[in-house]
Amino acid sequence: MNKKKVILDCDPGHDDAISLILAASKGSGLSIEAITTVAGNVEVEKNTLNALKVCDMIGLTNVPVAMGATKPLLKKQAIAGEIHGDTGLDGPDLPEVPSRQAVDQHAVDLIIDKLLYAEEKLTLVPTGPLTNIAMAMIREPGILDSIEEIVLMGGGTFGNWTPVAEFNIWVDAEAAKLVLESGVPITMFGLDVTHQALATREVMDNLSEIGNPVSEFVVELLEFFSKTYKDVFGFEAGPIHDACTAAYLIEPEIFDFKHVRVDVETKGEFTYGMTSVDLLGVTNGKPNVRFATQLNEGRFWKLFDRALRSYSFT
Repeated sequence: MNKKKVILDCDPGHDDAISLILAASKGSGLSIEAITTVAGNVEVEKNTLNALKVCDMIGLTNVPVAMGATKPLLKKQAIAGEIHGDTGLDGPDLPEVPSRQAVDQHAVDLIIDKLLYAEEKLTLVPTGPLTNIAMAMIREPGILDSIEEIVLMGGGTFGNWTPVAEFNIWVDAEAAKLVLESGVPITMFGLDVTHQALATREVMDNLSEIGNPVSEFVVELLEFFSKTYKDVFGFEAGPIHDACTAAYLIEPEIFDFKHVRVDVETKGEFTYGMTSVDLLGVTNGKPNVRFATQLNEGRFWKLFDRALRSYSFT
């Protein structure tokens, strides 16, 4: 069976790291063509080091990693250190220096090259701000025909960084607006569904029983992430936002969707970064997003368990 070819655009970030681990697992059906990083959870330099370190952890050494945008298209940079710690991957004890460096090419150029010269369409999987994707579209509009789908984590009908805006969209709402209006097929995993992917104490205990180095690393990530989500937001468990994108690519039947119109607010004084999700069709706008509404929790965590067990013999 031909594997689905994907580019992971990320800002690791605990849940980005876990999404990468799921995507790279044996039997995922995915071929990771490139990993690109963007400023988001922490500065892009740290995110790039984290991506390289995660690749070392799982033995993913043959995939190019490229550093991308250092700041949003228009606004000032913002990071989420209170959630992910100073390094962006606080918690696990990782080597200070990864075994290799990022490629000597900007992430945007790598995305463009991969799309322009691909023999088949690629799927883009952004789990951070959409700056790199928007910049690639601006620089080379010809790539649009080579994108099979954009599977992103961001947005929702409510916020987590402001009362109405989710972090990834809020960081660079102008980029998100451009991407959502590009005409490319988009599948969105917003807070409505990612808050259903909660790594409870029971979940972490079950994953601990797998007992390989990758599962132990993931549990350490989840322990730290759950603690910060409790401290900052009062959650009793950490929502593994970005892992929903990889889970969908591996087993799409886990999720329910509505095909709706989603617009991004870029001008509001109190609503900047809000995603206006027209679930009731009141605007009569042309649907542009498959919006995830529900996940099957049992199937989600079974996939998670299976993916981590696949690393037992590496």
